[in-house]
Amino acid sequence: MSSKKPIIEIENLTKTFKSLVAVNDLSLSINEGEFVALLGPNGAGKTTLVEMIEGIQGPTAGDIKISGMSWKDNEDALRKMIGLSLQETRFLDKLTVYEILYLFAGFYNKSRQDALDMLIKIGLADKKNDYTMNLSGGQKQKLSLGIALINDPKIIILDEPTTGLDPHARRELWQILKDLRKTNTTMILTTHYMEEAELLCERVVIMYKGKILADGKLDRLLKFYGAKELIELRTRVKTLPSFISDNKKIKEIIHDKKEKRARLFVDNIADVLPDLLKKAESKKFIIEDLQCRKMNLDDLFISLTGRHLHE
Repeated sequence: MSSKKPIIEIENLTKTFKSLVAVNDLSLSINEGEFVALLGPNGAGKTTLVEMIEGIQGPTAGDIKISGMSWKDNEDALRKMIGLSLQETRFLDKLTVYEILYLFAGFYNKSRQDALDMLIKIGLADKKNDYTMNLSGGQKQKLSLGIALINDPKIIILDEPTTGLDPHARRELWQILKDLRKTNTTMILTTHYMEEAELLCERVVIMYKGKILADGKLDRLLKFYGAKELIELRTRVKTLPSFISDNKKIKEIIHDKKEKRARLFVDNIADVLPDLLKKAESKKFIIEDLQCRKMNLDDLFISLTGRHLHE
């Protein structure tokens, strides 16, 4: 049995901006050492939620406790517990990588050696004396992550840390984050990359319209929401025939009439596909493109919201 206890406890949290309800009576508990992906389309409320966890915004109603402490009376202690890495961080151009890290190390009474050790950890030891203005996008994000980690935080919050990076830089950053698992750090990650969420996080929280739509381990979420596999097809016409639309073995259909594409969510492709193809042939219904695969996080998100994550 796991001995880990909650480090973040959110109860009935609401945040309104005039007539807009950004976060709506939301409750959530995150355990020590958990890596949690917070997903949602633009406007879902995830940024507002993260900013309240960070102490940047106060709630309209409800409560947030971090290690049993609220922001109201424990701001200094909580700031020391949390590391932040944003989508884009601007540095002073004429400071070196080492100078930046040593500057932030000093804020937390860390030593020069701590700054040097962090350079090794984030893979920037060879850039120690380079001005920040000469760093690539991926190197700047590594430096931003180093700053977030320099105080050995119990919680690290990453807001789309790999947006705009090339695949190689993204994989390098992923490896640094995977190594954090050895330290019992708790991580909250907002991202638009489904692969990133699946690779790094053991738990997925999907937000939509200020509420939590789904929460749990990916495999359990896929099982709970009733389908495991996916048949994707493109046709010549906008209307699906009844042998598809009325098929009881198909758990859900998402049909894009404009693109003449349909996603068929099923438990087992082998139980559905042979009969579907046989009937399509007998009724001379032409399927121009057909793909079959296991359902993934992106498919789950579309199934729950009817939208792609980046929309």
